[in-house]
Amino acid sequence: MDAGALARAYRLRWRRRDYLWRAFRARHALTPLADRTGALRPDTIRLVATVRNETGRLPFFLDHHRRLGVGQFLFVVNDSDDGTAAYLADQPDCSVWETGAGYKAARFGMDWAGWLLAMHGSGAWCLTLDADELLVYPHWEDRPLPDLIRTLESEGRESFGTLTVDLYPKGRLSEGTVAPGDDPTAHLAWFDPGPYRQRPQPDLRVDLFQGGVRDRLFFGSAPDRAPTMNKVPLVKWHWRYAYRNSTHSILPPRLNDVFDLRPGGRLSGALLHTKFLPSVITRAAEEKARGQHFARAEVHAAYYDALVADPILWSETVSRRYSGWRDLAGCGLMGTGSWG
Repeated sequence: MDAGALARAYRLRWRRRDYLWRAFRARHALTPLADRTGALRPDTIRLVATVRNETGRLPFFLDHHRRLGVGQFLFVVNDSDDGTAAYLADQPDCSVWETGAGYKAARFGMDWAGWLLAMHGSGAWCLTLDADELLVYPHWEDRPLPDLIRTLESEGRESFGTLTVDLYPKGRLSEGTVAPGDDPTAHLAWFDPGPYRQRPQPDLRVDLFQGGVRDRLFFGSAPDRAPTMNKVPLVKWHWRYAYRNSTHSILPPRLNDVFDLRPGGRLSGALLHTKFLPSVITRAAEEKARGQHFARAEVHAAYYDALVADPILWSETVSRRYSGWRDLAGCGLMGTGSWG
């Protein structure tokens, strides 16, 4: 390793220590509402999430990931006023902490998640998601997470990669109704199969992927600002690990080496992104005003305005109907590995 690479690796180690310190300090912002972590066992699969005003999504989100094999959910409820905290506290497999602190100031919630992962996840497999993300992978319907984890461990792997796949409706965003508990993929039945761009990040041992409908419609004039689509949401956690940028990358960098999307390549999954429900119009206006979701919120004002305008995302020439994980594998967005 040359001197420059050594210096960059050294900086990443110090960055990781800073993230760990931030997580330790962030514990003071969290107030326990329902702490059931005493029931955790070493083999309990944990799911960690920071949520705000998500009573519409959470019933299906919980049911989907329970079906996959999640044993306990660890939620940070941030500045909610729609009953999210009370709803989750009533769920026997949920532990809940509340905070009114700033989401952006907490590294977009990752400081809070980092503390819960360090305290309650070390030594166990942990899944870190947003409430509008649903994990899928090859044969997920009949091979739950314990099966996936056994395969990963047999391959000497401690982490599992996914691509985010934006799902959207055929009509305008405001059309239709999705009730709490409904499967959002029945309403959001379309996705962009490509193209996806890759930007190598050798120091992090990861390629950043960009593409999908948000890239196509909202960031055509500024492609570098388009959302990053790759994530590492499932990790056998250690208290010394730290997410760097949401779950797009993690430190130490070896945990990011998870993708091989060539035919027959390494087993990977997808996060079905259910952002574009009818409620997105109201939420976009609210989040623009709050300015909590981007480091430079003013740069993304046009994106929020475009959502408020109630666009049609569907394209006759690009859009493909989503019917299951095989659609994603067939488009090269998911690796099937030995599970093909």
